[in-house]
Amino acid sequence: MMGFDVLAESTAAVTTGVAFLAFALGASAMYAVLHYLGKLQIAAAQAKAEAIVAEAKADAEQIRKTAEVDARDEFIKKMDEFEKESADTRRELKEIEKRLAKREDNFEAKLDTLVAKEKKLDQRQQQVDERAAALKKLHEEADTLLVKRREELQRISGMSAEQGRELLLSQLKTELEQESAQLVAESVAEAKEEAKTKSRDIILTAIQRYAAEHTSEGTVSTVTIPSDDMKGRVIGREGRNIRAFEKVTGVDVIVDDTPGVVVVSSFDPVRREKARASLERLIQDGRIHPGRIEEVFNEVTREVDQDIIDSGKAAAMEAHVGGLHRKLIDLMGRLKWRTSYGQNVLRHSIEVAFLCQAIADELGLDGRLARRCGFLHDVGKAVDHEIEGGHPKIGADICRRLRERPEVLNAIEGHHGDVESTSPYTPIVMAADAISAARPGGRRESLERYIQRLRQFEEIATAHNGVKEAYAIQAGREVRVIVDAKKVDDALAAKLARDIAVQVESEMTYPGEIKVTVLREVRAVEFAK
Repeated sequence: MMGFDVLAESTAAVTTGVAFLAFALGASAMYAVLHYLGKLQIAAAQAKAEAIVAEAKADAEQIRKTAEVDARDEFIKKMDEFEKESADTRRELKEIEKRLAKREDNFEAKLDTLVAKEKKLDQRQQQVDERAAALKKLHEEADTLLVKRREELQRISGMSAEQGRELLLSQLKTELEQESAQLVAESVAEAKEEAKTKSRDIILTAIQRYAAEHTSEGTVSTVTIPSDDMKGRVIGREGRNIRAFEKVTGVDVIVDDTPGVVVVSSFDPVRREKARASLERLIQDGRIHPGRIEEVFNEVTREVDQDIIDSGKAAAMEAHVGGLHRKLIDLMGRLKWRTSYGQNVLRHSIEVAFLCQAIADELGLDGRLARRCGFLHDVGKAVDHEIEGGHPKIGADICRRLRERPEVLNAIEGHHGDVESTSPYTPIVMAADAISAARPGGRRESLERYIQRLRQFEEIATAHNGVKEAYAIQAGREVRVIVDAKKVDDALAAKLARDIAVQVESEMTYPGEIKVTVLREVRAVEFAK
């Protein structure tokens, strides 16, 4: 058993040695084969590289030969172009040389001409010098002769040169004064005519641009009573209700025999409106007693006060006048119940505002400022029954405290000519105020007062010497005066018209303006037989 094991071990050892030897021999053979193959590849690569280098050398030689041919062709082409350009340049140089030669010839000709002219100028200068010497001699002779003549004139006239100069200047001054006076008179007449035409055009344009309705609002201070029984209830037992009403409202209530009417009277138009509305509401309610009177009057007062603010704001918006103080809005709202010759003052203020803007626009002035001046010009009428003085001064004082512009203050205070105008907006307001008051339908008055005013016009005119007849025409806007031609000449006719106008202004109150026309007629009559 042991012998088999030893044999097996020996066999294994022999097998291992044989395998190792075989591996060593195979590796050596492989190395030899690979070494041989490497030499073959290196030899092939060297041969290929030599072929590539040879081919590259051949290509390079071909490129060099081609480049030499192209360079030779390009050189020949450039040489041709250079020769062509050189020929053109030589040709241009020859042309320039010809022109220069021609100019040189021209310059020489001009130089010859200048030399000739210089010679002529020298000759003329010599002639001028000779003439100047001759003129100097003549001036000396003239001065000597003038001195002799002056001495002779002084001897003959017995006056010195200074006295003669003063006499001549005096005569010239007189003539100039006469001519300047004539020119001034003509200029003034022309300016007046132009100003009259221009002002008429501006006023007509302003009136056309503001086409107001020819109606005017009126505040009615009467209350309709439905029956005599209700009139008795208004009066109350022994006049208790009417006395309480007058005490609460501050107005006078006139109850006469006129059926169905009770008259409310007060200098304050707002208070009169409150009393009228309160009385109408009491009549509609039917409950009339002192407690109810006070209650209704308080309710109406709140409503009217609010209506005043609303009316003032609405008027300011309609007239496009912004930035007004609340006090001014309140005062303008009060004018809703104030009338002047039947014309509502608030509507009149709005109308004047638009007319002022139209006139200012035509004159190239500030239309917004003119509109503000026109809107506020009668603001003083809202309180003229409470404050002493005329409404222009009252309104100006109020606006001055409320910091209105100086132009607005002067327009308010001077729109009736009470103060001097310091801005062009004051006469604009005066013109617009006159237009609004004088337009047809702007103001109205009672028939009795209208007839009385016409009679007064005629009486003033006929009271003057030389007046034969006088007629008020154009609805009282013009007075035609017919004079005796034997007693009144042309100059006296103009003076008579002025005297009548001044007397009308001082003695009468009227809306707008009155035209006085004096007519003088001379008739020559003869009969042919």
